[in-house]
Amino acid sequence: MNLLKIEWLKIKGYKTFWILTTLFLVSILGVNYFAYNFKQAVSQGNAQANILFGSPFSFPNVWHTVTYLSSFLLFIPGLMIITSITNEYSYKTHRQNIIDGWSRLQFIHVKIALVVIISFLSTVFVFLTSLLYGSLAGSTFSFDKIEFIGYYFIQALSYSMLALLLSVLIKRSGLSIGLFFLYSFIIENFLGAILNNMGGIKSASGPGDYLPLNTTDNLIPFPFFRNIVQFGTQPSLYILLGLSAVYLFLYYFFSVRKFQTQDL
Repeated sequence: MNLLKIEWLKIKGYKTFWILTTLFLVSILGVNYFAYNFKQAVSQGNAQANILFGSPFSFPNVWHTVTYLSSFLLFIPGLMIITSITNEYSYKTHRQNIIDGWSRLQFIHVKIALVVIISFLSTVFVFLTSLLYGSLAGSTFSFDKIEFIGYYFIQALSYSMLALLLSVLIKRSGLSIGLFFLYSFIIENFLGAILNNMGGIKSASGPGDYLPLNTTDNLIPFPFFRNIVQFGTQPSLYILLGLSAVYLFLYYFFSVRKFQTQDL
């Protein structure tokens, strides 16, 4: 707890961190607000649209819908982690902490604790956002499908732990952010498409679905039109959860190993 208090002192006056935090929270509300109002506008007096869209913001579907839409913003907590850690390297505060008596393991564990706290708080906010829009839809409260909140937490951890690993490996803010975006939005999707089309046979589910970020992304599949459109075979939930745990352990292991062995 003392180490976390020191970590709090580092970030509480860091404007970029709080700007990103505000942007993340406002964006979660905003993207769901846009989707909610779009659905309301399109479905008003239109029976076919109501059949097509269903009730994505009514309980219990709202847990699935809000977590899916909010997951597109998980790059922002990743940026928060990257800026927090690379600042340590830029201003040599990590070196000063070690000189002051911290062990390397304590330092990296505090950063991992920060990742867990940010992921947990973002999940709580998504939970509250789901409650808000579920209430606005005028539906009866239900805990059915609330497991998607847990899947969102795993997904948030995955993106943030990847950001932490890149920060420890690269140490530079700009390069870490660039590689984080490049891998998250381009490289893994490109590799996944290649793996899923190996041998010239396109499949709905293939090896590409089990790459690190794709694994956690697939925990929250596309929520719309599921009553009328067949999306093909979905990857096994148990395999996805198991692989997510493996990838999270690997992020942890390589982050700790790298920080313990690198020059300060």
